[in-house]
Parts: sequence; C-alpha cells; structure tokens
Amino acid sequence: MLANINKTKLALAVVAAATAFTAPVATASEKSQLTIVPDFYPTMVRNFNPFLATNLRTTTEFVYEPLVIFNQMHGNEPVMRLAKDYYMSDDLMNVTFEIRDGVKWSDGKPFTAADVVYSFELVKDKPELDQIGINKWVKSVKQDGNKVIFALTAANSNVPFEISKVPVIPKHIWSKVKNPTTFTNENPVGTGPFTEIETFTPQLYVQCRNPNYWDNANLEVDCLRVPQIANNDQLLTKIINSELDWTSSFIPDIDSTYAAANPNHKYWYPAAGTMAFMLNYKSPKAGNNEAINNVDFRRAFSMAIDRQTIIDIAFYGAGTPNDYASGLGDSFKSWSDEAVHNKYKTYNTYNIKGAKDLLAKAGFKDLDGDGFVESPKGEKIELEVQSPNGWTDFNNTVQLGVEQLQEAGINAKARTPDFAVYNQAMLEGTYDVAFTNYFHGADPHLYWDSAYNSRLQQGDGMPRFAMHYFKNAQLDSLLDSFYKTADKGEQMKIAHSIQKIIAENQITIPVISGANNFQYNEGRFTGWWNEKNPKGRPMVWAGVQERLLQVLDLKPKA
Repeated sequence: MLANINKTKLALAVVAAATAFTAPVATASEKSQLTIVPDFYPTMVRNFNPFLATNLRTTTEFVYEPLVIFNQMHGNEPVMRLAKDYYMSDDLMNVTFEIRDGVKWSDGKPFTAADVVYSFELVKDKPELDQIGINKWVKSVKQDGNKVIFALTAANSNVPFEISKVPVIPKHIWSKVKNPTTFTNENPVGTGPFTEIETFTPQLYVQCRNPNYWDNANLEVDCLRVPQIANNDQLLTKIINSELDWTSSFIPDIDSTYAAANPNHKYWYPAAGTMAFMLNYKSPKAGNNEAINNVDFRRAFSMAIDRQTIIDIAFYGAGTPNDYASGLGDSFKSWSDEAVHNKYKTYNTYNIKGAKDLLAKAGFKDLDGDGFVESPKGEKIELEVQSPNGWTDFNNTVQLGVEQLQEAGINAKARTPDFAVYNQAMLEGTYDVAFTNYFHGADPHLYWDSAYNSRLQQGDGMPRFAMHYFKNAQLDSLLDSFYKTADKGEQMKIAHSIQKIIAENQITIPVISGANNFQYNEGRFTGWWNEKNPKGRPMVWAGVQERLLQVLDLKPKA
C-alpha cells in the first residue's frame, strides 16, 4: 500500500525516534542504491556469519549493529546504538550496558538483553569464533532485566570499546544452528540497517533496508550495492567512470586519475597510523648487531631518512612526515609532551651532514675506503632492509630509504621477500631492518602497546609490530598500566612517561604518519564527511564502525 509514497511524504509520517519504524516497500526503480567497495573479492561467496573471517564485508555494522559506536576520530566519544547507556564500576572490574527499548530483529522478534548474553556465551563456548580476543577480558556475563553485566578478568577502562566490537546475534536463530563455525548465514536476521539480501550472484549483491530497523527514521539510503572487484586495477576503471559511490582504496596520483575525471569525484585522507623502520636488536650479524644496539647509530639512521621525499614519491603525497622519536605523529599531538618531542626532533629530521657527523662522533668510520662505515669495533655493517613483495608503496619506501642511508655512509640494500617470509624473519629474529605500519586507535596506547610491549616478542604476537626485541621493564609496566585507570589526567602522565622512554632510546625510526584512503562521489548522494565536515572516520572497511554513522548522514540526490 505504501509502495508509491515518496520520501517527502514518508518523512511526514515518521514516528518518534524512540520507537521502531517500519520502512515502506519500494519498487526497485525507486530504491536508492549506494554502490560501495568494502573489500576486493576474486569471487563472492554468500556468507554473512559475523564471526568468520571469510564473511562478506557488509556483515558487521550493516547487518549486526554494535551496542555502542566509539568515534575514534573524536577520542572514542561513545555514540549509543543498541545500548542506550553503559558504565563501569569504580574498580573497573565490571561494565554494565543498558539495552535500548523497542528494538526488533529484522524478522520482527524483539531484541533483548538475553541476545547479548547469548552472543558472548557463544564466543566463550566456541573460542574459535572469538576474532576480537574478548575472552581474554570477559570472565562472565549475565542479564539483569534490560541490563547486561560483564565481569572482567582484570581492571581495564578500555574494555567497553572491545566489547562493542563483538557481533550481537539473535538467540532464537543461532541457538538452533548446529555448527556456528561453518554456518554461512545466507539469509541473515540482524538489527542493523541493511539485512535483506535482494540480489546475490558471484559478481554482485544488493543488500537492502531492514523493515524493522529501529533507526529507520534517520536512514535515507535504501540499499547497498556491492560489485565484485578483484583488485585495484579493476577498481580504478570503475571509479574513474563514476560507477562507484564510496571506496577506500589506494588511487595513484589521485588528483589527475580520479578527481580530474569528474567534478563529483572527491577524496579525503584522514590521518592514519605511524609507519616506521623497525630495527632488529638481535640481528645475527656482528657488525649489524653492534650498530643497531648503539643509540647514536639509530639516530644517525633516522637523520639520513628524507621523509618528505618518501611521501612525495612512494605515497604520491599522501601522509605527513613523522618527526616524533616516540612515533606519536601529529594525529596524537594532544598526547605529546612537547618538550620531549622537541628535544629529540633533530634526530628525526632529514640532515645528511648531521647523520655523518653523529656517526663519526660515535666511532663509526670507513676503515676500508669503500664509502661505508664500519662499527666502532671494526666490524662490517651491511643492513638488509625488507618489505613484503608486491607492497609497492612499502617497496618504494625501502628503495628510497636504502639510497638515503648509502648517501650517509651506511651500507644497506633492499629485500622484497614474500609476506610469509618477511613475517617469519621477524618471528625468528633473523632480519636486520623491516619497514612496517602500525595500528592506530583513538589514543596512542594501541600503537605503542602493539609496537613496544615486550610481551609480544614471545612468538605469539603480531610479528610486524614488536619484533625489534628491544626490552625495557619500566616501559612494559607503563604500557600495562595505561588502562588501569579511567582518569584522563592520569593516562596523560603515563603517556608522557612512555613517550620519554621510547624517544630517548630511538627504538624505531618513524618515517610518516600515514593517511587513510577515502573516495566519495557526490553525483548521487550528499552528506559525505570530509575535511570540512570531519564527523568521524569515513572508511568503508569492515570494522570501521563509524561507517554506519556515515550512511545515516547520506541523502540521495533528487
């Protein structure tokens, strides 16, 4: 009956936002379709199981809405979604979420606190579904009316953020699933805005509006349209032809290849995480080992790196030089002790003469006349600098870095092993230097902890991040204490202490603060976030929970 009601008339019929809103059924020609590329697929398999790494990348956020969206661009400011509030106990050992009233699953059944409890109990019962690692933090979960109470394994003020990443599924559906570890969930029942799979082929699927979505009053996009695109080359053809609305991919020379092709083609590069050279403090070669364990050598290495040239050539201008010895970068400037930053900034600023002078002062001299210095003990130095084969921006960075090091008198050469070999060399401690990037969160702890905590050097960590094998007990203790308090002032004091230790030791060689890729087409939709409207992280990747808020801001053009 409502099929022919247009959006203007529909807006007049909206009920109060606190109640569930049932959207009209529109014909295919009337529906607004937002074409997005949340990932590359050789072929697409119909899998909407939110606990499996093989799921389609419109599953989380769009089928299964989070309890809370923490806006990382704005200091983890909480935006309430399935939960209407949350709070922690004074000792940070319990967190309680109050569940929003009136929310329904897409099949019309009520969403309740029991569904939340069931979801976390499922992950506890089948830890292979725990992609987030929440079982490390949650000891038990129970329902108290419309509240869900989590008992934690340790005091940690960041656990609400981690809990929000776990998908909440309908107990009345999943309790009947025999094996959730292989369940492909082809026709998902969710709480999110887009639950109805109207079209599915290996080349394209269309995922449309949840008729019972609790926030339908604020949703003006009817469907997500997801074409199968295998790689960047295929994407480039389609994006230039204005076939795509929302992407987060690397576009080389984006001004001339994309922006110049159509005045509706726009992009924004929000600040991303640190990229750095990681040196191996237990390099097996005597000369390399001696050099890397000398702080003046590490500082000279850093001074030899022309960060702006690397940005201009390897990253086509995307990113900013990172001259923080601690790696903080400008995106975390508010957490910086600027006295510490300025004290060590010289060592993280391009200066070939300064690099050569520092090497000489520290006893590194060219003893055999080949143009490259030997160690103070007379040992040969020959650094192999690795990056994964095919990662062209990383490969180009390493090649430029090697040339710059050679100019300073440091013998270095580039290696591009396969990713598995690159990783294994770091796990085994057999490499010399590697170029890598790091996670980026709402505060510097995620970066610092993953990059510098020695507990991650035991073989069960992520090899690209902390396998420099530098260890400092005080640094570990400070990193472990950061979330033992919810007091931002206390966290700031801890951050300054962490910054000082990392900076004075020049543990790694920060190169750039990267940029997140985000392209958008204004031809069909308005309301895009950008540098003038920086409401949150706008990337379309799964796991960027703010992408749901971006969709809610979009409006189809008439």
